[in-house]
Amino acid sequence: MHPTVATLLLALAVASLPVSALAQEPVNRRITVVGEGTANLVPDLAVIQTGVTTQGKTAREASEANSTIMAKVLAALKDSGIVERDMQTVNLSIRPVYEQRRDGDNRITGFQASNQVRVRVRPIARLASVLDQMIAAGANEMSGIHFAVSERTRLLDSARTDAVADAKRKAELFARAANVRLGRAVAIVEEGNPPVPMERLAMRAAPGASVPVAVGEQTVQIHVTVTFELLQ
Repeated sequence: MHPTVATLLLALAVASLPVSALAQEPVNRRITVVGEGTANLVPDLAVIQTGVTTQGKTAREASEANSTIMAKVLAALKDSGIVERDMQTVNLSIRPVYEQRRDGDNRITGFQASNQVRVRVRPIARLASVLDQMIAAGANEMSGIHFAVSERTRLLDSARTDAVADAKRKAELFARAANVRLGRAVAIVEEGNPPVPMERLAMRAAPGASVPVAVGEQTVQIHVTVTFELLQ
């Protein structure tokens, strides 16, 4: 038989064999479970956005009045123990105030000046006292207060470790029930991003008003999907 014909017949014979006869690949047996870990986060840092809004007949009058009061507010913050690196001006504006007329001919009746500063308060136990001192000094705007956790990453990492351990516990339970052994983890995926623990408070400050503050606690859940090998 001609060598070329023999080669062709051999190729056809191999092609006609079942796949299992060509390569005995072991079937990958795996199990996928979801583990859960929790972290109790107690805020230890407060961030305030506060400031002073004043009005005047002219832009200069509104600006000067604002500067006078804002200087007192900043001095009060320093007196309460807030260091300069924890204070930052975030908004400074002067805008006209219009008289709304039915005929559409709106006229400027004065000007409004606004100066807002972002303040970090730590430890958080000082927050109520700091708010009272700011209000007493003349702060009349607070667009928001939020509470944060300075060691959030460390606490969440502990919850992640617990979540993986929980997944392994579940997988071992299923493996024993199926009379197989649990192998190594081949994939670990965290589901979504844990929310930032944050409590917000928006308010308009009233002179002489004492500000009660409840910090509270937030429990954050971490979920991980883990795939393990199953062994005989």
